[in-house]
Amino acid sequence: RNKTRKRFNMKILITGATGFVGGYLIKSLVNQNHSVKVLTRNASKYQDRNSENVKYFSWNPTEELPPKSAFLDDNGKNDVDVIINLMGENISNRRWSANQKKKIFNSRIIGTKNLVEGMNTYLVEPIELFISTSAIGLYEANIPDVLNESGQLGKGFLTNVCQEWESAAHLATKVKRTLITRVGVVLGNNGGALQKLLPVFKLGGGGPIGNGSQMMSWIHVKDLVNIYTQAINNHNYKGVVNAVSPKPVSNAEFTKAFGKAVSRPAFFPVPPIVLRLIFGEMASIILDGQTVVSKSLKDLNHDFLFPDIQNAMDEICQNVNLLGFANNKESLKV
Repeated sequence: RNKTRKRFNMKILITGATGFVGGYLIKSLVNQNHSVKVLTRNASKYQDRNSENVKYFSWNPTEELPPKSAFLDDNGKNDVDVIINLMGENISNRRWSANQKKKIFNSRIIGTKNLVEGMNTYLVEPIELFISTSAIGLYEANIPDVLNESGQLGKGFLTNVCQEWESAAHLATKVKRTLITRVGVVLGNNGGALQKLLPVFKLGGGGPIGNGSQMMSWIHVKDLVNIYTQAINNHNYKGVVNAVSPKPVSNAEFTKAFGKAVSRPAFFPVPPIVLRLIFGEMASIILDGQTVVSKSLKDLNHDFLFPDIQNAMDEICQNVNLLGFANNKESLKV
């Protein structure tokens, strides 16, 4: 008897899916019976993860167009309904040398341009949805204003990267709907901002940066994934959305919530000069404050799983032990 092929809800192609957010996103999409294709630099590294639901394709994003086989089936017809673009060199991986800045820029802008050119070249007809990432680094920092999607733009390196990144995404023509997510500081288990802070807090040395008054616009990784999955099912998710919690917090509130969640004090202030010495220009990510909210998500009546910082921290840190994040596999249950 012929084996019947499994029917999937949607076929979804993702770039940057082997990172922190991508792990959660793949798990969530597979749970919702979507089939997933992953464009990654080295597909052979993930051979053991290939399955009926998830397939990996090799692609060097800054050097070439993606493989045609990721877009089309054997009959030359579209084999993808949704494309989600998450790729980009981690901006907090290392100090921003001239070379690192080039990597941050090229991985996002040249990579997105090549992805979009591949879409425009190979797709036979427009796909349902293209989601491309941006960041709240686009907006002006250290001003008292509450910034929504039409907020004041900043100046400098991060703003320039975000503007070019979004412009590259808007060149996509073979799409019915485009969504740009301007992502805040992503919090979650085994990755993101908390992974870098956890060792300091575990030693009892965590605390506010400077006077702790700078504002932080954040989002739980599961809420970020939820925005992507909601957008797949709801045609009203389009244009630009700030992917941030509805309740931004001060740095002092953030560190207090984190300290409470890991049962450690959080009252040793960290002088800004120390961060500048350690991180150089990259310290601006931690030192600059922005109060960013999402008018777009509010207008869509979007529900957040973790709108409050303490609830978010408690959920993220429930599997934390003194050696770090425990039980990593469990944390990927989205």
